[in-house]
Amino acid sequence: MSLDSGREPVPFEVRTAGSHVHGETAGDGRDIFLCHGLSATRRYVVHGSKVLPRCGYRLHTYDARGHGESEPATEYSYELLADDLEAVIAERGVEAPLVLGGHSMGCHTALTFALRHPGKVAALILVGPVYTGSGDDLDLERWDERADALDHAGPAGFARVIGSRVDGPEEVRKTIMRLAQGRAELHRYPEAVAEALRQIPRSRPFGSVDDLARLDVPALVVGSHDEIDDGHPYAVAERYAGVLPQAKMISEDKGESPLSWQGGRLSREIDSFLEGHGLGPVAG
Repeated sequence: MSLDSGREPVPFEVRTAGSHVHGETAGDGRDIFLCHGLSATRRYVVHGSKVLPRCGYRLHTYDARGHGESEPATEYSYELLADDLEAVIAERGVEAPLVLGGHSMGCHTALTFALRHPGKVAALILVGPVYTGSGDDLDLERWDERADALDHAGPAGFARVIGSRVDGPEEVRKTIMRLAQGRAELHRYPEAVAEALRQIPRSRPFGSVDDLARLDVPALVVGSHDEIDDGHPYAVAERYAGVLPQAKMISEDKGESPLSWQGGRLSREIDSFLEGHGLGPVAG
């Protein structure tokens, strides 16, 4: 498929083993697959930025099973999310080596795929990692609380629960609540997202962070300082960067809005990183 980078993204649908996922492709050039986080949608990786398509990449994003426009599933786990990613890659007709990544759950989905197929990956974009393999890090009560709120009080209740755990300035808390409610309102099947909120945190994308030492490919790790985004601990991003053999870690300066929230700036960082490893734009 060829797509002029100035045009609107072209939607696609993929029937996977457990769902029917909806996504979109924008641009021409080197293919990049980016996966979103838990309770988000495909809009929430580069936040609508068109920088990557305009730079000469073909950007593929999609709503995970049960999220956004994608259909509900009976099960949610990292193995199944990686199966869905594999199905999207196959449907898009993209061959290895692959550039892939994502934010939070999407980051872990990409790593599950990469550990399954290390020879198929050219580079990884890992934004806001959370999982370390330690049961103490899972905070299942937090996820169950969010699921119950979405089930019983809708997007506004979901946002209130998220805001209640923000330990920061009131302005920051209100911003996080506004973003959370807007994100939740995009889901066609909110009950499916609630179920994913219960199941995904109980799933293991890999055994421990030490497993990532097997992925000897360029990896851009994007951390966020805990003062604003404590849900994606800075220390976890540091651990990932310390274990991945070819990792580079970046972040915003302290006091700034998280880099993971700045779609245009994040996209430019991704472009610069890939260019530096000879993986920049190529003809479509």
